[in-house]
Amino acid sequence: MQKIFYEVNSLDKRCYEKFALTEDILMEHASSSMASYIENNFENDKTVLIVCGVGNNGADGIALARLLYSRFNVKLYIPYGVKSQMAQLQLKRINLIGIDIVKEICQCDIVVDCLFGSGLNKDLDKSSQELIENLNLLDAFKIACDIPSGISSTGEITTVAFNADITITMGALTVSLFSDMAKDYVGKIEVSNLGVQREIYEEDSTLFLLDKEDMKLPFRDKKDAHKGTYGHLNVVAGSKKGAGVIAAKAAFGFGAGLVSVICHECIDLPYHIIQTHKLSENCTAIAVGMGLGNYEEKEIEVILESNIPTIIDADLFYENVILKALDKNVVLTPHPKEFCALLKLTGIANIDVPTLQKDRFKYLSEFCTKYPKVVLLLKGANVLIGQDKNIYVNSFGSAVLSKGGSGDVLSGLVAGLLTQGYSCLDAAISASLAHTIAANNYKKNNYSLIPSDLVEEVKKL
Repeated sequence: MQKIFYEVNSLDKRCYEKFALTEDILMEHASSSMASYIENNFENDKTVLIVCGVGNNGADGIALARLLYSRFNVKLYIPYGVKSQMAQLQLKRINLIGIDIVKEICQCDIVVDCLFGSGLNKDLDKSSQELIENLNLLDAFKIACDIPSGISSTGEITTVAFNADITITMGALTVSLFSDMAKDYVGKIEVSNLGVQREIYEEDSTLFLLDKEDMKLPFRDKKDAHKGTYGHLNVVAGSKKGAGVIAAKAAFGFGAGLVSVICHECIDLPYHIIQTHKLSENCTAIAVGMGLGNYEEKEIEVILESNIPTIIDADLFYENVILKALDKNVVLTPHPKEFCALLKLTGIANIDVPTLQKDRFKYLSEFCTKYPKVVLLLKGANVLIGQDKNIYVNSFGSAVLSKGGSGDVLSGLVAGLLTQGYSCLDAAISASLAHTIAANNYKKNNYSLIPSDLVEEVKKL
């Protein structure tokens, strides 16, 4: 996994003070990284339009023009002039070389957005909005320097944003790249070194980006084993019984040795899934909430008061009974609307979904600080998983999963790992990665996924 930071200005400052690296040196490395990407991926003589703002993000772009000049057909556009000292210095250098500055957007093969960078903290004016809209209309490969212009320091997009194919961010990853709103604009993300390797540039962090290698699948290495070795999951099926059945099937397909569905009415289950009316004596994990609807409160209280690892989803996020489980080892898997209800129940915040989406990291952090034993998996375009002070980002999510039943599969995957002895955090991380990576591996049309397709893809990982 990779570290993520709320901001990198303090990391830059540390480079100046501790390693005697100057602002100029860091800028040269930033520009060199973008130049290397273009040189390695495009033929010489391609037309590169570099659009620069007034500050240091624009200075990065002006330096890039100098590095590419003569090998590429460079068009440098500086619509608002320059203000920062570094931008003025870089402009002086390209004037000495003789690089022409164009007066309007022109057709190109590659366009590089160096307008505003990660420090944007106000709405774009009309002129800037029109400029970005026109850049997006260009039939060109689009590169963002640091972050696509129009995305704020918290990842919010209030008007318009540059639609990048790749974002080359400087020094380290920042949270602004991983808001749900930013996901459609950042494209592929690469990190540029700024004169020292990332291991030196970065400090400690409580935020982490998950990689595929962080997924630990429940492979079976022990030869002397039986079904009990891999646990017994109990899934509570509610009034919408299909949700519980989907979760049960997913858990069984992800390695649970036994799976029982608790339901007081007879339901149609696969032959390998057991039906029961109460918690099994040898139960090693519980899944409850999905499709629950109306329920007997005392029965749910007994289940939540047990010391058995539990995943809670869906309907229970609106009910006070969930408060009984928040001092235990549980995994919660709400979508944004459900998380808003949970925040209200716990007295943390009374907000709506748009407010949550503007600062998901903040509200997740506040919840996990209050309930440090709980692992909370907040669903979204980028999945956030929090426990105590740490937050983990799964950026592999896609619109393929925007179907009914996908969340029930996720609940089953988490439950299946809990059943086999995974910690709550490890179960949430590995199940979430399996869920999203399996969806990305689905080869049919991206609108056609059904829950059983997703389970089959998980089996192939």
